Amino acid sequence: MRTTRARIIGIAVAVVIIVVTGCATTGPGGQKSLILISTAQETSIGQQMDQELRKSEKFLADPEWQTYVNDVGQRIVAVSDRKDLAFQFAVIESDDINAFAAPGGYVYFYSGLIREMDKESELVAVMAHEISHVVGRHSIKRLQSVMGASILLQLALGGGSENTRALASTALGIVMSGYSRSQETEADNFGTLYMTKAGWNPQGMLTMFDKLGALSGQQEIGLFEMLASTHPATDNRIEATRTQIAEMGSLSSTLQMDNPRFQTLKKRLPPKKDQKK
Repeated sequence: MRTTRARIIGIAVAVVIIVVTGCATTGPGGQKSLILISTAQETSIGQQMDQELRKSEKFLADPEWQTYVNDVGQRIVAVSDRKDLAFQFAVIESDDINAFAAPGGYVYFYSGLIREMDKESELVAVMAHEISHVVGRHSIKRLQSVMGASILLQLALGGGSENTRALASTALGIVMSGYSRSQETEADNFGTLYMTKAGWNPQGMLTMFDKLGALSGQQEIGLFEMLASTHPATDNRIEATRTQIAEMGSLSSTLQMDNPRFQTLKKRLPPKKDQKK
């Protein structure tokens, strides 16, 4: 009885400590939120998800592309509000029009989406948007909501590999089911800010929205647009971003819209499956 009581008290104390110390940065300007999953656990969840994806997806076998998306991604990360993660970026060879971010800073592009882009700033817009989901810890917040009190108990008891695998499986389902409208809006806002701070013209965010709006009317589109019901309406996103850019004032003429490196690499993308002979 005494042992059981001591254990309960220990768990209660651990939970109080987590709640008191669990506030973490989740946005520009020092924005904070109560996060009950540590950075180390978030990274472990992301690693587990990455391992599963590498078993089920075909990653683009072009080291130049993999190096390029990492170079672009790290440049945005450098001006973001999360420096506690070793972000990783990769291209998946698939005709699906999709991009997503997993917990722990794992960001994935599908070659089908890149193929639809005309300028580097459009790729940067999507990249900054996905990085912003990680900064905002959107998947982690949803994971906490789904798991509820069990998260507190797992953390208080020290977690473990089985718990991490279970969390990774749940997190993958959350990421693939899409984010809330408010989280998508937040990622748009953060992403526009980050891409500008990193040296790209935020007009690329607007032209990317135009493309996504046009693609949403096509058939056989990928997961990114199938989730349109959870995304704010494209017109609303464009208007909100246009207002945000206007509030930035006069933008530097040195901000990039395109890059010859992007245009060269785009020619190296594999053709669509229905275009192969």
